[in-house]
Amino acid sequence: MNKTSAIKTIISVTSDQPVVFTTGYACRIAKHLADRPGHFYMTGSMGLSASIATGIALSTGKTAVAVDGDGSLLMNPASLITAGAIPDLPLVHVVLDDSAYASTGGQAAPSAGTDFADWARASGYPAASRATDGDELTQLLRGAISRSAPTLIHCTLNAPDDEVPPRIDLDLARHRRRVSRHIRAHSRPNPRLGHRTVQCPSAR
Repeated sequence: MNKTSAIKTIISVTSDQPVVFTTGYACRIAKHLADRPGHFYMTGSMGLSASIATGIALSTGKTAVAVDGDGSLLMNPASLITAGAIPDLPLVHVVLDDSAYASTGGQAAPSAGTDFADWARASGYPAASRATDGDELTQLLRGAISRSAPTLIHCTLNAPDDEVPPRIDLDLARHRRRVSRHIRAHSRPNPRLGHRTVQCPSAR
């Protein structure tokens, strides 16, 4: 499984759930495969995909999916502690682990000895698993989306990637508004917080 096939699986399993794709190749691949209104493409802010998805899930009560990277999560592991402290948070946190900073030149990331599932469980995630192929990822995603609790899937990538699509060329302010409209249209009140208007952060 490579990054493209993993993202293709995530898109095939999700429907109207908001999906936050981390900066770099992940958002470029996702936009090329399926440019849905609920897809938020981070074009900066490395390390914050799970934080943004946590905010969406917390404020809307709707399942949000964070498509993170190993290097990105290493930059901001505090996002695990934040999500893990909210036991009924409907967050699906997928970590695509290729052990590299792919979009900046393929430098090795210091993640080879890191068990992100263990990190998640230690941070309070009730469920955390590892996927090594597309079938495992599909099964784990379907279970995670139906669960109202923070769930992490550590997805190990062990195959060379396809040719990566070009950089995101969207009008970023218009992109933010499109995602915000989609989230509002598909949200339900959170019984703990009440319904709030969601505005996605500016993509820069």
